[in-house]
Amino acid sequence: MVQFLIVQIVLALGYLHKNLNVIYRDLKPENIIMDEFGYLKLADFGLAKQADMSNSFCGTPEYVSPEMLDGSGHDKTLDWWAVGILIFELLAGIPPFYSKDVDRMFYKIQHNSIPWPNKAKNGFGFSSAATDIISKLLTKDKSKRLGAKN
Repeated sequence: MVQFLIVQIVLALGYLHKNLNVIYRDLKPENIIMDEFGYLKLADFGLAKQADMSNSFCGTPEYVSPEMLDGSGHDKTLDWWAVGILIFELLAGIPPFYSKDVDRMFYKIQHNSIPWPNKAKNGFGFSSAATDIISKLLTKDKSKRLGAKN
């Protein structure tokens, strides 16, 4: 089910990036609408920006990328970071770097590694395919992140 949902998100973001030169900048479950057939649409383009690069700080704290936090400027790879967060949240029920303390969450986004669920401790784990794609999307260096090159 997660694969079916994420493929739709990837296609929508790909269209926005390639055809409209738009950085969406607010991917999160609340901005995804599902129709009666299970097909998704992105909603709320209030933070979207038609640009190759931006320096403004915006978005939902759980989905903010490291480059937005360090102020180095963000591009379309910011949306791919958010896809990685979304996949993790759909599988685990919580974003990977979540903390009630926003400053602590921002620190974790910038400095911590991905907190993979431990099957023995949590009762579930991620497949190798899920771990692979999430790892590639949640690469802190945006130039090496999946989606950075075409």
